[in-house]
Amino acid sequence: MAPPKSASDFIDFVNASPTPYHAVATASGLLEKAGFSNIKERDNWSSALKPGGKYYLTRNGSTIVAFAIGGKWRPGNPISMIGAHTDSPTLRIKPVSKKSAAGFLQVGVETYGGGIWHSWFDRDLSVSGRVLVKDEEGNFVQKLVKVDRPIIRIPTLAIHLHREPNFNPNKETELFPIAGLVAAELNRTGEAKDKEENKESGDSGDYQPLRALTERHHSYLIEILADELDVDIEDVVDFELVLYDTQKSTLGGLNEEFIFSARLDNLNMTYCSVEGLIRSSASSSLASDSTIRLIACFDHEEVGSTSAQGADSNILPAVIRRLSVLPGSSAARSDSSYDHVSSDNELSTAFEQTLSTSFLVSADMAHSVHPNYAAKYESNHQPEMNKGTVIKVNANQRYTTNSPGIVLLQEVARRANVPLQLFVVRNDSPCGSTIGPMLSAKMGVRSLDLGNPQLSMHSIRETGGSHDVEHAIKLFESFFNSFGELEPKFLVD
Repeated sequence: MAPPKSASDFIDFVNASPTPYHAVATASGLLEKAGFSNIKERDNWSSALKPGGKYYLTRNGSTIVAFAIGGKWRPGNPISMIGAHTDSPTLRIKPVSKKSAAGFLQVGVETYGGGIWHSWFDRDLSVSGRVLVKDEEGNFVQKLVKVDRPIIRIPTLAIHLHREPNFNPNKETELFPIAGLVAAELNRTGEAKDKEENKESGDSGDYQPLRALTERHHSYLIEILADELDVDIEDVVDFELVLYDTQKSTLGGLNEEFIFSARLDNLNMTYCSVEGLIRSSASSSLASDSTIRLIACFDHEEVGSTSAQGADSNILPAVIRRLSVLPGSSAARSDSSYDHVSSDNELSTAFEQTLSTSFLVSADMAHSVHPNYAAKYESNHQPEMNKGTVIKVNANQRYTTNSPGIVLLQEVARRANVPLQLFVVRNDSPCGSTIGPMLSAKMGVRSLDLGNPQLSMHSIRETGGSHDVEHAIKLFESFFNSFGELEPKFLVD
C-alpha cells in the first residue's frame, strides 16, 4: 500500500528544517496558511483573542505555541495540549571555530545533546542556523541561513591505521571537521585578503570588544553566509550555526514503508502536532467546543529544557494563565457545560481550574523493535513501525502515563480508527525521559507520554514508518476534537 500524502509532506517539512529556527519558521508558515494569526507575548491579549480564533506565538524563534479557541470557551475551562520539541542532537560551531592542522582548514564544533557521533563521520555536511545582521537603520535582524551544498566533512581514519574493534572517537580531539586546504585558501584570498587587513587596520579607532568574525572564523565561511543572505560581510554581526547532513530525507523500503531521515526525533512529532491542530481547527467542531486546543513545541529538550525557551521555562504556564481568564462569547455564557467561573471575583481561580481539567499529551519519538537486537527490548513490549503510535509507560515516572490517560487515549484512538502500541523498558535497561514529567509536575496537569516508533534514535540518519505519520496526525486531530466531551468522563480526584 502506498504511503499517505502526509508522509511526503512531512519529508518536505523536515528537509526545510535543519535547525529549530527553521522548524519554527516552517511551522509558522503552515499555521498562517491555515488561518492562524501571529501574536506577541509582549502584547495585551485581552481584546485581541476571541472565541473561534486561531493564533500562534514564538519565543527566541525556536519555540512555538499555537492554539485554537473553542466557540463556547469560558474562563476556567479545560485546555487540550500536545507538547513536542524542535531540537535534535547536532554539532554546533564554536564561538571561535577557526582551526588548521596538517595543511587542512578545520572548524571547531561543540556537541549538542546525546548524538551517536560516529554516524556523523563521512557525511556530506553543511551549515545552517540563524545570523544576526545589521540593517540600514542600525537594527540587528535575525536571518535564517541554510547552505545547500556540502562544505564540511568529518573523515574517518582508514582501517589500516585503526585496528581496534570499537570506534569511539574523542569528542574534543577527533571530531573536528575539515572544510578545505590551507594552500587553496591562501591562493584564493591573495591580494583581497591583504586589502581586507589594511581596511581593518585603518578602522582601529572603532573599538570592538570582541575580535572580528573573520578572525574568529575562517573568512570564507563568513563570505558564504553573506552571499547566502545577500548582505555585506561587515553587516554580519554574529551567528548560531550547526552542521547538518545535506542528504535529503526520503521514502525508502521495497514498498516505501520507511522514512529515511535526519531529525525524526523530534520533528516527526512536531509536524504531526501542527497538522493535527490545523485539521481539528478546520472542522466544524471548533465552533461548538468549550475548550482551547493547544500545541507547544519547545527548544532545548535534548539538553535538559532549562532555558528561556525550553519546556522547563515559564512559557507554557504563562500562556495558559493568560488564556484561562479570556472572556467567552455571549453564546457561551448561557452554556452550562463548564460553568466554573461566573463572576469577576472568581477569575482569581480560573488558572487553577483550567489546569485541573486540562490534559497534556507529551509527544516524543519512541523506540521501534530492532530485528538484530530484539533481546534489548522487553519481550511483551516491542513496538513495530506502521502499527500505530506508542504509549510509553514507566513505573519510575520517567514517563507520566497512567491508567486514566490510557483510557482517554484509547477512546480517542477508537474514534480516529488508528492503532496504538505499548512500550516499557527492560528492568535491566536505563529509561529515557522527555518533557512530560517536568511539565506535569510544574503545572499539576494530567498527562501521558507517547511517540511514533523509530530506529537509530539520535543517529544522523534515522528510520521511521511512513504510515505512522498519518496515524499520529489522526490521533491528535481526534484528541482535540473529542477532549471537551471526554474530559468529564475520566475524572479521577
